[in-house]
Amino acid sequence: MVSEGRPESRDGAPPSEGLRVAIVVARYHDDITTRLMTGARARLAERGIGEEDIEVAWAPGAFELPLIALGFASREDIDAVICLGCVIRGDTDHYQWVCQGVTHGIQQVSLETGIPIGFGVLTCDTIEQADARAGGAEGCKGTEAADAVLDTIAALDEIAANDESAGD
Repeated sequence: MVSEGRPESRDGAPPSEGLRVAIVVARYHDDITTRLMTGARARLAERGIGEEDIEVAWAPGAFELPLIALGFASREDIDAVICLGCVIRGDTDHYQWVCQGVTHGIQQVSLETGIPIGFGVLTCDTIEQADARAGGAEGCKGTEAADAVLDTIAALDEIAANDESAGD
């Protein structure tokens, strides 16, 4: 049985030493995605993950994130993946299809592999909205994606530990 109450996370989280995390970053809108990556890397460091345990790969755009995430998630030495991208609404429905494909693809990779994947893909109407979410007034979604994968690992570890203790 999972313990009641909210498990520790973010500032109260236990160190995550020993974990290996991959970050997949879209090159499209790289002024935004680089800032998302900076936020994610800083949060991973704050939570005990060293630079030597972070691997980064660049994707051409957001649509390619799921396939590269699958490459990492399929590896035995990777504990989590963080996907970072930025899609800005344009004048056609291309935005809708890219956002839907990326979201579904990333979710599918996580569910099929059992590897936590942080979703740090901005889907904004304007570049100003993206800027606000890449370290501006709305915080940094890269930081939040890093927290999400580490918190997910902790929750899965707690579930597994409770399952093992129930069998005793």
